[in-house]
Amino acid sequence: MTSTHEVFNQVPPLTGHNTAHDPALREGLEREGAGWALPEVDELGQLAGTAEAQGWGRLAERVPPRLHTHDRYGHRVDEVEYVPAYHQLMETAIGHGLHAAPWADDRPGAHVARAAKFMVWSVDAGHGCPISMTYAVVPALRANPELAAQFEPLLTNREYDPGLRDPATKRGLIAGMSMTEKQGGSDVRANTTTATPQGSAGSEGAYELVGHKWFTSAPMSDMFLTLAQAPGGLSCFLVPRVLPGGDRNAMRFLRLKDKLGNKSNASSEIEYDGATGWLVGEEGRGVRTIVEMVNMTRLDCVIGSAAGMRTSLVMAAHHARHRSAFGKPLLEQPAMRNVLADLAVESEAATTAMVRLAGANDRAIRGDEGEAAVRRLALAATKYYVCKRGPIHAAEALECLGGNGYIEDFDAARIYRELPLLSIWEGSGNVAALDALRAIAREPQTLDAYFEEVGLAAGADARFDEALARLQKEFTSFDDIELRARRIVEQIALVFQGSLLLRHAPAAVADAFCASRLGRDWGGALGTLPTGLDLGPIIDRALVDTAEIA
Repeated sequence: MTSTHEVFNQVPPLTGHNTAHDPALREGLEREGAGWALPEVDELGQLAGTAEAQGWGRLAERVPPRLHTHDRYGHRVDEVEYVPAYHQLMETAIGHGLHAAPWADDRPGAHVARAAKFMVWSVDAGHGCPISMTYAVVPALRANPELAAQFEPLLTNREYDPGLRDPATKRGLIAGMSMTEKQGGSDVRANTTTATPQGSAGSEGAYELVGHKWFTSAPMSDMFLTLAQAPGGLSCFLVPRVLPGGDRNAMRFLRLKDKLGNKSNASSEIEYDGATGWLVGEEGRGVRTIVEMVNMTRLDCVIGSAAGMRTSLVMAAHHARHRSAFGKPLLEQPAMRNVLADLAVESEAATTAMVRLAGANDRAIRGDEGEAAVRRLALAATKYYVCKRGPIHAAEALECLGGNGYIEDFDAARIYRELPLLSIWEGSGNVAALDALRAIAREPQTLDAYFEEVGLAAGADARFDEALARLQKEFTSFDDIELRARRIVEQIALVFQGSLLLRHAPAAVADAFCASRLGRDWGGALGTLPTGLDLGPIIDRALVDTAEIA
C-alpha cells in the first residue's frame, strides 16, 4: 500500500470501559440508599462497555424485526422474528433484574438499583421498551389480586423465556401495553375498542375485546394491559397472547411501524378480533388503574434520556481526548472545552435528578406520602424537560465528532435518532406539562412538597434564590396558566435540578449550572458557558478509562 492509505489521527474504539463509572450516578446511588447494588451495577456496566455487547446493540438495530402474519401453509401465526442479538440483550437485561425484579425485592433502594442498571445497560434502547413495560405492569396488575398472584411471580423472575406458550408453563414472562388508537393518541378516553363480558361457564371475569390499536410495542410479549370501553366505561384489561391451555388469543398483527429510531423494538398495529381479556380494577376506572404504571414508564423515559446524554457525552469527550486539530488535542481547545463542559453539566443535572426521582419512587412504593407528593410533580416536570433536552444534547455531541458523527458506522447517529422517542412516549411535551399543572390543581400538597424539597438549597447561591422567587411568582395568578404551561414546567424542572446540584454536586458543576441555566448567562446553543468558570473538574467527570486507547 502507498502512504495515502495510512490511517492516523483517528480515535480508537470506545470499548473496554465501564459505563457505570459515572460519578453522578455512583454518588446518587449511595445517597438514595442503594450503595449495596454497586457491585452488580459495575458488573453490568463492564459488560456494556465490551465490544461484544455493543455489537449486539448495533446488530439488533440494523437487522430489525420481521413480521410473519402467516406460515408457509397459509395458517395465521402473527409472530415477529428477531435476530439472536436481540434475545441476547433481553436475556442480559432480565438476568440482571432490569424488568420487574425489584417488585419481589423488599430491600430499601431496590428500585433505585434497578434505575441505575437500566441506565448503564445502554447498548440498545429498543429492547428496553419491553423491559420498561414489564416493570410498569406489575403495580397496575395488583388491582386484580387474583391475576397478580398468578402472574407476578413469573413477571418478576429473572429468566428470559421467549416464545408463545401458555403463560403458566413458562419460566418467566414479559408484558406490554396496548393503549393508544388511531383516532385518540394521548386522549385514551376517546378509545373505541369494546369489551363485552363473556358470561359463559368457566369465563368469570373474562371479556371479549374487539378493536384496533395504533401502537403496541413488543408484540411477542406474553401479555398486555389494554384499555377498552366496557359497559361501565373505559376499563383496563389483561390480554394474554396465549390463552390457558395453549390456544392463541385473537390478536391480529397488521404491520410493524417504520420508525425514525428504536428499530430493534417491534412497534405494531394490531386488531383484537374477539380477543379474551380479564378485567384489572373496576369497570370505568381504567385510567385510574394505569396511573401508577404511567409513573413507572415516565421515570424510565427520564432514565433513558439521562443514559443517552451520558453516552453521548462520553463519546464526545473520548473523541476530543484522542483527536488533534490545529496543533493540539481537541480536548485542549478552548471552544471545545466550553462545549464539553456544557454537555457535561446538562448530563449531570439529568442524572442527578433521575436518581433523586428513583429514590422518591422507591420510598413512595413503600408508603411514604411525602415522597409520593415530590414524585408526582417533579417527575412530570423532569420528564417534560429532560426528554426535551435529550435530542438537543445528542445533536451537539454528534457534532463534536464532525463528519464521523453523521456516519452510521459510529453510534452518535443512532443515539440521536433514539432520543426524540422519549419525549413522545408516555405523553408528548404538552401532555406532560399539563399533567404537572393538573397535579398542582388536584393535589395542592404536591406543590408544597416540591417547594419544601427545593427550598433545602435556599441561600446557597443568589442565582438559585432568584430563580426560585421567579418560579413562585408564576403561581400568584392562574390566568392563562395552560398557555404558560411549558414555561412554568421548565422552571419547575430547572429549579429542581439546581437545588440537587447545589446540595450534592461538585462546586464547579453547580456553579456552571446556576450561571447558565438559572442566572441566564448563557447563549442559545450548548457551548456558550460564561467565562470565569472552572471547566476542568467538570470535563474530568466525563472522561473514562478504556482498555484500547492507542
